[in-house]
Amino acid sequence: MLGALGIVFGDIGTSPLYAVQTVFSIDDNAVQPTVDDVYGVVSLIFWSVTIIVTLKYVTLVLRADNDGEGGIMALAALVREVSAPFARRAAFALALGVLGASLFYGDSLITPAISVLSAVEGLEVARPELAELVLPIGVAILTALFVVQRWGTHRVGRLFGPVMVLWFLTLAMLGVPHIVQHPGVLLGLSPTYALAFIADHPYTAFIAMGAVVLAITGAEALYADMGHFGRRPIRLAWFSLVFPALIVNYLGQTALILDDPRAIDNPFYLLAPAWARLPLVVLATLATVIASQAVISGAFSVSRQAVRLGYLPPLTVRHTSERESGQIYVPAVNWLLFGGVLVLILVFGSSARLATAYGLAVTGTLLLTTTLLLVYAATAWRWPRWRIVLVAAVFGGLELLFFAANLTKITHGGWLPLLVAIVVVTVMTTWQRGRRIVTGRRAELEGPLTEFVERMRVERVPRTPGVAIFPHPTSETAPLALRANVEFNHVLHERVVIVSVVAENVPHIHMADRVTVDQLGPADDGIVHVAARFGFQDEQDIPAVLRHAHGLADELDVDPSEASYFLSRMSLERGSQPGMHVWRKRLFIGLAHNAATPAAYFKLPVDRTVVMGSRVEL
Repeated sequence: MLGALGIVFGDIGTSPLYAVQTVFSIDDNAVQPTVDDVYGVVSLIFWSVTIIVTLKYVTLVLRADNDGEGGIMALAALVREVSAPFARRAAFALALGVLGASLFYGDSLITPAISVLSAVEGLEVARPELAELVLPIGVAILTALFVVQRWGTHRVGRLFGPVMVLWFLTLAMLGVPHIVQHPGVLLGLSPTYALAFIADHPYTAFIAMGAVVLAITGAEALYADMGHFGRRPIRLAWFSLVFPALIVNYLGQTALILDDPRAIDNPFYLLAPAWARLPLVVLATLATVIASQAVISGAFSVSRQAVRLGYLPPLTVRHTSERESGQIYVPAVNWLLFGGVLVLILVFGSSARLATAYGLAVTGTLLLTTTLLLVYAATAWRWPRWRIVLVAAVFGGLELLFFAANLTKITHGGWLPLLVAIVVVTVMTTWQRGRRIVTGRRAELEGPLTEFVERMRVERVPRTPGVAIFPHPTSETAPLALRANVEFNHVLHERVVIVSVVAENVPHIHMADRVTVDQLGPADDGIVHVAARFGFQDEQDIPAVLRHAHGLADELDVDPSEASYFLSRMSLERGSQPGMHVWRKRLFIGLAHNAATPAAYFKLPVDRTVVMGSRVEL
């Protein structure tokens, strides 16, 4: 639970820094610091957090985990699995998952930038003479955050957990004195004030919803980070500390505005007495670093899920915990996010300007998650139609209102997350389409493995002394490197071992259960297939597997350090084949060239590894 506090709730936990301030600054202060408007705003915030975060995500969505993993891609995979008999529904689910993941990447870029800037900008309140240092300090903090990712979210979570406990306690302590001075603000918890605000000022309320959504940013990160800590710690932390502290602070900010309308300039920092503002800036900065961690960790999880589903090329993924499969570090995603965040900070320059770009990615992802959840509930949980309609009306109706309100921001920076989403969707769909085409053509080149083994036996191809190891993903087709060796060198090694690596979603596979041997044909043909199962925390070390498999077959009675290793690799070239536009072919080839190499994964000795293959036109 302490680790979850340090990772999962950073994003939503720092929303008080800018949510209320943004509501009262939109559209040239359309929302006024009057009793009716203030009660209406706090009521909108309370019920938005209650309905979207508490009821939807914490209560319902966290139930939809995919082997412990969360996030919209994991939910899409679940829907695809339960919708297998319905091809169109399964394809629709994956399409929504890809779109939602793309929007989440946009959120992952904006959240670190706006969170850290909003905290450091507290210097302008506590020490106005330090205003020029806001940007340099923000850049330095974010640089340090992305650098420490390599040590893993488990260690970072233990470090950040106590800080976030202090942060949420501080949120509550800042709010309580102002609520005591103005207890009438508690009336704002009644939904009647939100409804009255909407009825009396429909246009103003509609515009305000575009800023109220800032109070629920981080809900999707909460789900995406579920694989890091599990469902139960997240729920316990939310109900026991996070939810009460957030609401008390929002109530305190609105009470302060009623007492002093000038506080709308920065109601969060003005909650604190003057002597406490500089220490509060330091604490808020630490908290916003943690907010950034929440979406960064979520981006790692979503990326790995996209790779597993075939929508991104193989990425280097490092597991950072021996107990949780979701605690990972993805270097490529980490540094791409870092570059994007720096560009955003330097271009927009302030949290107020970044706030205009916020919202579309969040609300779009909320709607997509609700759609997938309803499909999953109808199929897997067997919900009756009336319950689906009710949930769709409550969650979907509110989220549609949020989304429509944020559409007004497109020309003021809202285009940014849409642009990011378009780029990511293009990359994902291009890789998925290209991979299907290349896999089909590769299978044609490889041909069935059983036929190849039979032909080698019938044709009596000359055998050369030695052992050849061929890493290959399946036992169905012949490795390209094996076929190329026979066709060009007209020889076959005396002993041939085809090794397929199978990744399991458990921490470790015991050596006794790791290896399965298939002779493929006659036991004396010198060709054998080995299936090697690995847990997510196991090193995918093929030479170590061969040492363990010694004695299981004659072909495996070898010293792995003396064997030769052959990797199958396709040389992709852009051709005139139909199936993809020319620009998408170029993009796919570029992605393939930058994909992680399997040699390092499999711990193959460099001086005994040969790369062979064939040319494939795309």
